[in-house]
Amino acid sequence: MRLTTKGRFAVTAMIDLALRQGKGPVTLSGISQRQAISLSYLEQLFGKLRRHEIVESIRGPGGGYSLARRADKITVADIIIAVDEPLDATQCGGKDQCRGVDVSAGVRCMTHELWTTLNEKMVDYLDSVSLQDLVDQQLQKHAEQNVVVLHHATAG
Repeated sequence: MRLTTKGRFAVTAMIDLALRQGKGPVTLSGISQRQAISLSYLEQLFGKLRRHEIVESIRGPGGGYSLARRADKITVADIIIAVDEPLDATQCGGKDQCRGVDVSAGVRCMTHELWTTLNEKMVDYLDSVSLQDLVDQQLQKHAEQNVVVLHHATAG
């Protein structure tokens, strides 16, 4: 699997957006500053996310982006597929045209089935993780950090 920066940044930006749901539209410049992702890159990603009806844009002063559906109805696979991120571990791109093999003879590379199965497992896993799951993880992590800080402050 080659999950590139595009997929990672899209998921990170979507977590940032989902964490701020209910507080009005979220600007890409705000996400850019908080997550250290280029604004022009976010504009490209959010254009694709909007076309796949994962986010909605609100124009004008006070505008920005919001989720097009509930966070528990958006999966990591939805996000990655929306930004055109291939989830493929095979050499042939899933097209049965493996390198170093006589394709005309209809022969696949020896590990083709292994990588094809891995692709299926990756998609299944990413399809089982919702954006809400990732938001909940971030909220839990933040709550735990606050408890540690409070403990250190009262222990001193």
